[in-house]
Amino acid sequence: MQRIPALNPETTTGKTKELFNAVQGKLGVVPNLMRTLGNSPAVLNSYLSFSGALGESSIGAKLGEQIALTVANANGCEYCNAAHSYIGEKLVKLDAETIAAAREGRATDAKSEAALTFARTILEKKGKVSDEDVAELRDAGYSDAAIAEIIAHTALNIFTNYFNNATKVVVDFPEVELVETAAV
Repeated sequence: MQRIPALNPETTTGKTKELFNAVQGKLGVVPNLMRTLGNSPAVLNSYLSFSGALGESSIGAKLGEQIALTVANANGCEYCNAAHSYIGEKLVKLDAETIAAAREGRATDAKSEAALTFARTILEKKGKVSDEDVAELRDAGYSDAAIAEIIAHTALNIFTNYFNNATKVVVDFPEVELVETAAV
């Protein structure tokens, strides 16, 4: 059972209503994660702001979704695994092979693989990566800005994974099996 209720967008008021209206206008729906985050307008606004800013990152939406899938499976987040599998396929146009690989923390090309490996390393080392870990990203062709964006995408997804896992947000996307061997 969900531990914090998902608010009904039609009955909310104030700042939460404004934020729900913006999400509805952009996505056509207010997903359960956002409806639950909406219990605190500050938390929902911070999520939307962070996510929106990363939407402009140099690494692009495709790699951002791959990172989200890698982190979701590493953290055992059913909601994010389902949501980002759907978003990856329907909105970002990732193919099935790329989505399946990302769930395992792998990629179909070496550069993306380096980013996903680094995201997993962040999780495993709780952010205390080594000089060698960063050097591997540079060797793969990532700039300092891109490295910062990979870290930020990882952090944003840690937040949503932990929020969903802690509050047991009901999955409102087509469910997808977690990759158990990907857990950190």
